[in-house]
Amino acid sequence: MTSLTIRRPDDWHLHLRDGDMLKGVLPYTSAHFARAVIMPNLVPPVVTTADAQAYRERIMAALPAGDRFQPLMTLYLTEGTNPDDVEEGAKSGLVTAVKLYPAGATTNSNSGVRNFENAMPVLERMAKIGLPLCIHGEVTTPEVDIFDREAVFIETVLDPLRKRLPELRITLEHVTTADGIDYINASKANLAGSITTHHLIINRNNILVGGIRPHYYCLPIAKRENHRQALRKAATSGNPKFFLGTDSAPHVDPLKECACGCAGCFTSINTMSCLAHVFEEEGALDKLEAFASLNGPAWYRLAPNEERTTLVKRDTPVEFPPRIETGAGPVTVFDPLFKSHWDVT
Repeated sequence: MTSLTIRRPDDWHLHLRDGDMLKGVLPYTSAHFARAVIMPNLVPPVVTTADAQAYRERIMAALPAGDRFQPLMTLYLTEGTNPDDVEEGAKSGLVTAVKLYPAGATTNSNSGVRNFENAMPVLERMAKIGLPLCIHGEVTTPEVDIFDREAVFIETVLDPLRKRLPELRITLEHVTTADGIDYINASKANLAGSITTHHLIINRNNILVGGIRPHYYCLPIAKRENHRQALRKAATSGNPKFFLGTDSAPHVDPLKECACGCAGCFTSINTMSCLAHVFEEEGALDKLEAFASLNGPAWYRLAPNEERTTLVKRDTPVEFPPRIETGAGPVTVFDPLFKSHWDVT
């Protein structure tokens, strides 16, 4: 196969940041994706519907002329989040989901939830109105090894929450383990999972072998090879429970290449090319549309995009810049460690 036409894809987990960084990275998403679920972990975070409206306006002001792109806004769940405000935001059509960050789990997550009991009134209201909860599924207690955080979260937090509120619709975002894949596959209802581009490609060796490679450091951290293989199997299966959420997370190079570097991989620019390569390797190019364009809208109860995207396999590899320049500083582009011949036209 040398050409593949699919419905225009969406990104169901994206960091755009704000200010000069937003202006610098947004065009790489709007060039390829029709919609994206926008993460709310700014400083200060997007907590209220008014915050989300203001952030959306800044995104639209930064959108390149002629690009058709819809940001799907989320609210940052805190222990003081107002259930009435959440419901009003959802009913207005502005708020697509609420994001749960366990406090300290990742970038700008210190305002997240420490005591889940304090967040229950919001979660109960969300269950009642059918608003999805997007979860960064890791525990943050220091005695738990960083490579075990997801599995422990599923056992100690997610499973009890789902038993307590079975009607709550939950997206377990950026799944990184076979444990997460198995748990989602075993669920009967109201649970889905997003999978990133980079977790389909790298394992923890790519971060650590031969020296520390900060541009492969992300959270949740990449795991063992058997987990990567489980992710690839799920993503390429066509199973409607799994869909693309890039978790593209730009940081300027000085904040990545330092003694305590930030977590995140910037993949918006080359995700579709990388995914076509991965799906071709797995003999599953016919499943790429489901993963990138159909399963996500179905889960979020939205229509798939009518517009089409064509990927063409070139004789020579597609070249991407090693970094992009933004008004905030340089951002290194994710290097998939292979040459992809698939080009988005």
